[in-house]
Amino acid sequence: METRILGKTGLEVSLIGFGGIPIQRCKQWEVDEIVENLIEEGVNFIDTARSYTNSEKMLGEALKNWGRENFYLATKTPKLSYDDVLADVKTSLSELQTDSIDLYQFHNAKTIAAYETIMGPNGGYSALVECQEKGLIQHIGITSHSYEVLDRALDEDKFETIQFPYNIVENRGASLFEKAKLKNIGVIIMKPLAGGAFMNPNYALRWVAENPNISVLIPGMDSVKQVLENAVVGNNFVPLSEKERHTLESDANALGKTFCRRCGYCAPCSQGIDIPMQFIVEGYYRRYDLEEWALDRYRSFVANASACIECGECEPRCPYNLPIREMLKKTRELFDPLV
Repeated sequence: METRILGKTGLEVSLIGFGGIPIQRCKQWEVDEIVENLIEEGVNFIDTARSYTNSEKMLGEALKNWGRENFYLATKTPKLSYDDVLADVKTSLSELQTDSIDLYQFHNAKTIAAYETIMGPNGGYSALVECQEKGLIQHIGITSHSYEVLDRALDEDKFETIQFPYNIVENRGASLFEKAKLKNIGVIIMKPLAGGAFMNPNYALRWVAENPNISVLIPGMDSVKQVLENAVVGNNFVPLSEKERHTLESDANALGKTFCRRCGYCAPCSQGIDIPMQFIVEGYYRRYDLEEWALDRYRSFVANASACIECGECEPRCPYNLPIREMLKKTRELFDPLV
């Protein structure tokens, strides 16, 4: 397995890592088999999160059986405040059945305001620094779908890693990664397969891996079959041929007409709808096969797609010219009969 250094953490991580979101629908024995095969394939980086329901717990059980020492373990908290972040670290340690977590990240800091809360007085960053000093965590990172948030984080140089979506359709992060490389900040790539949207996942992963500024890709996997297919990219990495590149570009062009990159420029919605989140949960429902989880998230929104009045104010703000109103209509048609 090809390895790269995760920035200033110094961790030598496998090019292909494991994204822990989709195992929420797995049984424990399936997660055990997945972890066993990760070891056999040379995958040594696991990423999960507090908000992935039982993902931490099942991984903790599997690691107890197959060896915590075989992996660099990363997880995340969506919380912002000092007390809440401390509580999440304690829970993560318990669920993962470990004395120390290699990388603890802030999970999807959505806005500059959220980032400033994290970094401010009584913010979560100081809690993670304390945990790091006590050896409960080893390194501190941040994830976001917002370019601006991570650009600010890089400027302030407080984090050892960043995590951002990147694939042939969601490719805005390339300049961000160049900046991170210059600062020796590790780059973790989420959504390398755009939530399972590509017809040629092998090509999609190789396209991302061609970027020398990224450290590790973490496609979500919920089966041994997916582990074996994705690990091939790191175990026998070859750049795309011109024919393969053309095939992937054709696939991306077809997808790009209605694919939300989650940049957030459509906000604010006059009805309070978090528009990108509508499409995220729809993707989890349709492509990740996380029906119940996605439906629960949809129900939890203060305003969801059914609140859209089709005013159209969002569409001129979208840099990708997406037909947002029509897309929200399809989201509503999917979820509303189930609510």
